[in-house]
Amino acid sequence: MDGTERLGACTVGPLATSPGSTSGLNHLSPNAVINPRSPALQRATALVPLIFLVSAACADKAGTARADSGALADSGSAGATGVGASASGPSAASGVQAMTSAGKWVAVSANPTVPTAEQEAQAVAANVGTLPSRPRKDSVALASMTRSDTSLDKLWPPKRAAGAPGALLPGYRIVAYYGNPLSKKMGALGEYPKEQMLGMLDKEVARWAKADPTHPVIPALHMVVTVAQGAPGKNGLYRLQMRDSVVNEVYSWIKAKHGIFFVDIQVGMSTMEAELERLRPILENPDVHLGVDPEFSMKPSGAKPSTKIGTFDAKDINYAINFLDRIAKEKNLPPKVLVVHRFTRKMVTNAADIRPTSHAQVVMDMDGWGPPWLKFDSYRDYIKKEPVQYTGFKLFYHNDTKAGEALMTPGEVLRLNPKPLYIQYQ
Repeated sequence: MDGTERLGACTVGPLATSPGSTSGLNHLSPNAVINPRSPALQRATALVPLIFLVSAACADKAGTARADSGALADSGSAGATGVGASASGPSAASGVQAMTSAGKWVAVSANPTVPTAEQEAQAVAANVGTLPSRPRKDSVALASMTRSDTSLDKLWPPKRAAGAPGALLPGYRIVAYYGNPLSKKMGALGEYPKEQMLGMLDKEVARWAKADPTHPVIPALHMVVTVAQGAPGKNGLYRLQMRDSVVNEVYSWIKAKHGIFFVDIQVGMSTMEAELERLRPILENPDVHLGVDPEFSMKPSGAKPSTKIGTFDAKDINYAINFLDRIAKEKNLPPKVLVVHRFTRKMVTNAADIRPTSHAQVVMDMDGWGPPWLKFDSYRDYIKKEPVQYTGFKLFYHNDTKAGEALMTPGEVLRLNPKPLYIQYQ
């Protein structure tokens, strides 16, 4: 797949390559396998989890804090282990902070001020700065996205349940670094050393906060914790679950920065139901949210990951929504955010039937790479034309720029309508 002609996902090669694999269809790893016995993984899983292993919520029946189970995808059935631990209570969301346009960090409010579309547009126009020079095709595509389009604009915002107190959207914008710490090819999270990566994230957060003063920006790390594989593994599920210790380690990085954490799943030949249950303990934390990647949901087609783009139906997405909704209500937590990646229509079928709730908000994330005109077109075709609730936009440091074009700026992305509230860098 030529990323300059068709909107695709980045092609990468994690820790150990898989012979005979197909490149071009995937964002992450099925054209290369993370080897669970590699020295890098053994070193990573030897890390002591820094947090959440002493909470009463993750103690066993005897009252002893549960240690890292070290479960991998090939060493047992899904749901045999949990990740992290939980915290609950009305004030459990305390600690998360957002950056303002003045560069100040403020505590996230349970009832943030939500700007009107006009206020947001005026603020962005006043702070957008000089936009980079683009080829005519890119400029025309962006102009078409900013012109009034009555047939599509009237669909926004879609009528959905209002978020319960503590909801992050639409009062804030989330800026996330995506990847896996065991691979330099899956995204910024993992490509760069920890301190360098976190410093880069801070700079992106500041850029977005300055570009839109009406939305303070929350930093996030978005980690793929269940990684689709090109080989079946012992379970035949074509997926690898990261050890608890690795997940907890990355969680500790963003928690120390008062940000939020996303755990992302690529189910392979497994199912949404099986993979989510294992993550219940970490999702019981108020600052942990969920991402799901239809591209690597292969059971409907029976194809191996990376040989065909996978799919989730609305019923799968609704299962995840209701799963998060129950956790938030049972643990008295602020609403959860569910990010659904999408760059083709068939990746998410029956999108009109997706039903966010007051305790589970949904972001449809435009996830493909390519030149700006193609990203704009895909945002219109797969996100704007099929409204769910909120929108996201992914920027690829390498694949978006490999033809020599500059990475899209916050000012350019913020000319889109609706304006994305979730921004992901890979």
